Amino acid sequence: MSDVVKVTVTFAGTVVAVSVAPGDEVHAGQCLLVVESMKMEQEVAAPTSGTVRTVSVAAGDTVSPEHVLVEITERDVAQPSAVAGNFGATGPVHGERIRPELAELRSRLANTADEHRTEAVSRRHAGGRRTARENIAHLCDPGTFEEYGSLVVAAQRARRDLDDLVRNTPADGLVAGIGRINGDLFPQDEQNRTRCAVVSYDYTVLAGTQGQMNHRKKDRLFALVERLRLPLVLFAEGGGGRPGDTDTAVVTGLDTEAFALFGALSGLVPLVGIVSGRCFAGNAALLGCCHVIIATPDANIGMGGPAMIEGGGLGVYAPEEIGPVSVQVPNGVIDVLVADESEAVEAAQKYLSYFQGDLADWECADQARLREVVPEDRRRAYDVHGALELLADTGSVLELRPQFAPGMVTALARIEGRPLGVVANNPLHLAGAIDAACADKAARFLQLCETFGLPVLFLCDTPGFMVGPEAEETALVRHVSRMFVTGAALTVPFATVILRKGYGLGAQAMAGGSFRRPLFTVAWPTGELGGMGLEGAVRLGFRRELDALDDPDERAAAFEHMVERAYAHGKAINVAMHFEIDEVIDPAATRARMVHTLLSSRPSTSPATRPVDPSRARRPFIDTW
Repeated sequence: MSDVVKVTVTFAGTVVAVSVAPGDEVHAGQCLLVVESMKMEQEVAAPTSGTVRTVSVAAGDTVSPEHVLVEITERDVAQPSAVAGNFGATGPVHGERIRPELAELRSRLANTADEHRTEAVSRRHAGGRRTARENIAHLCDPGTFEEYGSLVVAAQRARRDLDDLVRNTPADGLVAGIGRINGDLFPQDEQNRTRCAVVSYDYTVLAGTQGQMNHRKKDRLFALVERLRLPLVLFAEGGGGRPGDTDTAVVTGLDTEAFALFGALSGLVPLVGIVSGRCFAGNAALLGCCHVIIATPDANIGMGGPAMIEGGGLGVYAPEEIGPVSVQVPNGVIDVLVADESEAVEAAQKYLSYFQGDLADWECADQARLREVVPEDRRRAYDVHGALELLADTGSVLELRPQFAPGMVTALARIEGRPLGVVANNPLHLAGAIDAACADKAARFLQLCETFGLPVLFLCDTPGFMVGPEAEETALVRHVSRMFVTGAALTVPFATVILRKGYGLGAQAMAGGSFRRPLFTVAWPTGELGGMGLEGAVRLGFRRELDALDDPDERAAAFEHMVERAYAHGKAINVAMHFEIDEVIDPAATRARMVHTLLSSRPSTSPATRPVDPSRARRPFIDTW
């Protein structure tokens, strides 16, 4: 005798529909009836296959767990070719049909894609530029970018219909999300260091202006960056604040939080700014907060665009006249100038790699070539870049601000795949003397290295700080002292190598304030050291003896003899004999010494990736200058 199965429910509700009748054959899983409870409809399925014996309810009946709704006489029933559902209707299997809500989503997402915005994209390409999404696709590893707020449109519903906004203001002109960068360099990314946030203004939408909705997106992303400790890349092209949004009660917008949220990230995670084209007002303010600014030759960067300048009664200017690279590179606003957007993205990838970890594969030049970097003639200038390129792994050097304060070189590099920062005097400019701009450049770079845990190598060849009435007009005293207060605050390992000249306070600044501060202070055999430049020391210390000689030739000869004696006294080997430096080394051994001491003493992870320790002091921000 066949078993009779009684069908009940575990909740109270009202029957909405009954899809079977006595005598019907049903199979396990088939919908028998639908019950509404708490405004939600739930299908009641057959627990077994068989023949419906009784149906005890009808539409509109109230039921509870005590009620038997249907009885089924259990027996084998042939399975139908498709699964029944939706009150007995037979539908397709495995989601072959695109349901209306999914079709709507796909249609909306298509509006944001470049291939569906042919006119705007064509205009962009005609100007030799890439779209925001093309840049992000190049920056992030394939398939890793996850967007936030792609369905947002401009807050202008009071003046434009929704179809217009969907079609012409996708994402409200700001593409934002999280992806991965440099996964090919770090395939075993156990600490998720390749994760990175990306925010890109879209110039094809309302000229990349800052609207109400894209401000909300920025706030959301910046908060996630703080929480997740993610580096951030900002594509900053755009015209600043947008006055045309209507769907808001905003009067001034001065309570917007994006600038405060972004500024608070400065001492926390690496911030990279990229600009190609026009970047004015609010867009430029965010760009200026970034630790490094990468720009193309057609970039124009200014705190006010043409309309703001004209509105202030300051004249009429074309956008191309405001903050061109011919101004913003030499003055230090732009850190890295590249040929185009493709190179800009690659520079950003390279920059971020220094904060992501060590590289297993590397190669370097023949270190014996370092012995010939410094000329035998101690008065002959040379380019310190040659020493840096030989010391570092091949192709690993990324110099920042090369045209600003050229007497001081600041660069990121690698030694045996390990990242570090390099600060070097360049004798080709003012003999390597440190002026106000050089000190600013070095001090800010040291802040960057300290914040993100990069060891620092000082390559010292300086006659000291720049002197003279003109130098003092630049507020030299305040500027050069930044190197002392910043150097004294360094907790990352650092070392000093004296290539040739190491004189006075400038030399001490290139060693964190004292030759006893670095992990090691060594000199090449070409090194010469002193409390001040040799010639000045002789003139000051032996003025009475020299003035006593009436014959100019005799006086000149005596002066040269005294300088030679001073040079012999200050030679690196003699200074090392008095243990005022740690060692004199073969230039070819410099790299090995760095590996064994400097790079072996660094923290295992940088402050940006270590767990947050509230008791650990850190820089609250990195100076924007």
